Amino acid sequence: MYPICLDIVGKHCLVVGGGLVAYRKVKGLLAAGAKVLVISPEVVKPLSILAQEGKVELFLRGYQEGDGQGAFLIFAATNNSRVQELVRIEAVDSGQLFNLANDPDGCTFQVPAVVRRGDLLLTVSTSGKSPAVAAMVRKQLEREYGPEYQQLVEIITQLRGKIKGCTDNYPELRNLFEKILHPDIVKWLRQGRTDLLSEHLRVVLGTDYNLDLSRIEKRRT
Repeated sequence: MYPICLDIVGKHCLVVGGGLVAYRKVKGLLAAGAKVLVISPEVVKPLSILAQEGKVELFLRGYQEGDGQGAFLIFAATNNSRVQELVRIEAVDSGQLFNLANDPDGCTFQVPAVVRRGDLLLTVSTSGKSPAVAAMVRKQLEREYGPEYQQLVEIITQLRGKIKGCTDNYPELRNLFEKILHPDIVKWLRQGRTDLLSEHLRVVLGTDYNLDLSRIEKRRT
């Protein structure tokens, strides 16, 4: 499998099916900013609520030939093998990316187990061979990588914007950020020690660049 992160903000994505598996697919798509269409004769209550809130478009009917036309990603999550196969055939014929629930070998892509910490995205895949193992590893990552990693990304993003205006020398920037990422920086964030973080930045940079550390301060209070 070739790992890749797709920008699907505003992209039309289709989910065929209305059960809990389909609902999980929809939640992942919405979290990434996609425009989601759901097609199914029946849907579970959470999907119905999303439709009522206008977060997804819902067609309460069976899949029809041509429903997948124009979709950036297609998910088939039904318990009807005929429908699953029809979705697969049409997607293959049109060269679209598609995922079939419970048929990892018949898909063009797999959806990994995901841990999100702001803009930090951690994914785990077993190429569809063992979702249980992927889920186990994901839970381990959730315990190890807490909200402090989201804060770290936000801080580095702030610094990057300020420092890049001073130099465009890539080796110099790389070495600078290696110094900024002190082995204890995650521990400081976890403990809310903005004093230690600010002092470290002043030593490395000569200034703390007036970073917004308010979220870290809130953790201490």
